[in-house]
Amino acid sequence: MIERDQVLHVARLARLSLSEEEVETMVGELSGILEHVDRIGNLDLEGVEPTSHVIALENVLRPDEPRPSLPPDVALAPAPEPQDGAFRVPSPQAE
Repeated sequence: MIERDQVLHVARLARLSLSEEEVETMVGELSGILEHVDRIGNLDLEGVEPTSHVIALENVLRPDEPRPSLPPDVALAPAPEPQDGAFRVPSPQAE
């Protein structure tokens, strides 16, 4: 079981501010997660292939075929202040 101090340490590393109620909730939830990981670690997985997904995934994207793109003047038409054939965006503020 994970201790309250460990939850506070993880929260501090993640720069999270947790209320007392959230700390107590996290103690239970993180303990449950670690128990599941421990159970998985004790399984005999000899011969089981590693996977990244539990079901096979198929590419559902359309074929990548070249086609005409939007003309620049049409793409820039709604831009408030286009500049030199491109979108003009504010420069980042100095911090």
